[in-house]
Parts: sequence; structure tokens; C-alpha cells
Amino acid sequence: MDWLETARRAASLKAIEYVQNGYVVGLGSGSTVAVAANELAKRIREKNITVTVIPTSYQSELLAIEQGLRLAELNRNIKVDVAIDGADQVQAETLDMIKGGGGALAREKIVASAAEKLVIVVDERKLTDKLGRNQPVSLEILPFWFNATMEKIRRLRGKPAFREGRGKLGPVVSDNGNFIVDVDFGEIENPGLLNKDLKLIPGVVETGLFTGFGCYVCVGKRDGTVEVLERKE
Repeated sequence: MDWLETARRAASLKAIEYVQNGYVVGLGSGSTVAVAANELAKRIREKNITVTVIPTSYQSELLAIEQGLRLAELNRNIKVDVAIDGADQVQAETLDMIKGGGGALAREKIVASAAEKLVIVVDERKLTDKLGRNQPVSLEILPFWFNATMEKIRRLRGKPAFREGRGKLGPVVSDNGNFIVDVDFGEIENPGLLNKDLKLIPGVVETGLFTGFGCYVCVGKRDGTVEVLERKE
């Protein structure tokens, strides 16, 4: 087991400590969350507790089913006790994030915004002092007249590119039936302002900029320890 696997598992174990009996848990998407889902299933069995899961993608739904986790009936739940998710990049000082590497950014942001606690699981490589450095911002955009949307993104000095699918030709399509576009903005001076400007573009469904969220970030370190960073709203 290399240090990365060790760091992810340690951070995941820390994250699931926030889960208590009777909780509704939002389950994010991505490789790190797959580790967390496995550890969550173990905790449920060992502690003999009841937990209901709201998945944010088909990937996390399949993971939940595979692990025997109880799925929530959406729209019967308007509160999430804890949302556990990963991130592509976290600004160490502000805990603003770039997410969306798994293409589920819109659903992830809906669940995160409904959560009493948002717990992010990352390894130390994901920390940065400036968002956007060597990391594009993922956007979910409507397929309708996408060229007009892309041009407006360029006016914000972004360089958009369709995310290409693996195992199929053409762009990646989200679980909502929209295109996923990765945009290079370079180093982002004001992530909150950029997020607002992008959301004002008709055709942009959601952005991978998660700014202003109160959250706990569990950072798995190379030496196997975990540092928890906290941002209050």
C-alpha cells in the first residue's frame, strides 16, 4: 500500500467519525469517496447503527448498493446531517474548493448546501495557496447552443474544453444529461466572484467552484496522520 492509499484511508476514517446513529448522509463522488463509502459500511456494521445515504451520482449510488447502504427516498428528505465528499483542489487559507472531477458537481453542490456539516476528504497534494493553479474549473452546461455559452465563458478569460469520454466518442455527459466542460482560468484571484459571474451565464447549470461553505477538511498526510481544517460560515 503506497502513501496515497494510506492517506486517503486515514482521512476517510476521520471523516466518518462525524456520522452518528440515525443520520442522513450525503455521499459524494470520486475515487476518494469510494474509500469513504467502504469505511462507512464497516462503521455501520461494527456499531450496529442506522444510516441513510443520499448519493450524488450513479457512481455513488452503485457504491452504496454494493456496500449494502440504505438509500434515502429523495424529496422525502430535506435535511442532510453530514455530507462526505472529495475535492480536486482546496485553498488552504479559505477552504474554498474546486470540485467536479467526477462530473457530479451540480448534485454535489445541492447536497452540500443542504448539509448541516460538510466533511471533505483529501490527501495533502490537494492543498494549494491559489485555486486554479494547474487545475481547471469544471462546469456543467446545457447542450442547447453550447457554442454561445462557451463564447461567454471565454469573455471571462477562461479557456473551455469539452471533457472527452473514455470508452465512448464525444464529450462526457453528466447524470443530468448535460455537457461537462473543463475551463482553464489560471490562478484565480477571487473564486467567489468568478463563481457568481459564471452562474450569470445562461446555459451554465453549475460550477465546480465551492466557495463560502462551512466545512471540515480532513487532510490525509504522507506520514499517515490526518489534519482537520475547519471553516465556519
